[in-house]
Amino acid sequence: MIKVFSTPTCPYCVTLKEWLKEKNIEFEEMDVAENEGAREEMISKSGQMGVPVIDVNGQIVVGFDKEKISKLLKI
Repeated sequence: MIKVFSTPTCPYCVTLKEWLKEKNIEFEEMDVAENEGAREEMISKSGQMGVPVIDVNGQIVVGFDKEKISKLLKI
């Protein structure tokens, strides 16, 4: 399962989500601006307060790092 911790106004988040959709990769979007629980989960997992943060089966990627995400997803 892939979780994308993001906010609606983050341009990197929008680009990341568009890229995942283009690759037909399903993900769960966690809006940390609206959901305090999601924000706390993101900070707990990554130590980061900035978005995007991606959780790929327990592997955390901070920022839109296409190369690292591709490697984790084997694409």
